[in-house]
Amino acid sequence: MKKETCKSGRNGFALSVIRTFSTIPKTPKAEILGKQLLRSGTSVGANYREAYRGRSRAEFIAKCGDSLRELEETAYWLELLVDAKIVASEALSALRQECDELISIFVAVVKRSKDIS
Repeated sequence: MKKETCKSGRNGFALSVIRTFSTIPKTPKAEILGKQLLRSGTSVGANYREAYRGRSRAEFIAKCGDSLRELEETAYWLELLVDAKIVASEALSALRQECDELISIFVAVVKRSKDIS
């Protein structure tokens, strides 16, 4: 994965999550789910940054795995926001698609990195 592509992808995703969080209703249930979304969605880039600066291939794979887990968790919170009828599906469709695309990318990165090891 090219450094520039991944950097813009992870930063762009985090910014999209932040923007989405600001549009979530201010009810107690919505705020709990929104904060979970914010935490998991913004940690993807931080974990990838640690992976990129990793001292070994094993550390790189582990941190990319952490990013993948955070993306899967983010997908869960997005689904829950829609299923609980807190946010309309249409309002989250672009972010959900971006999350799915990043999951595919990180699955491929982890798989290829393990194959090389």
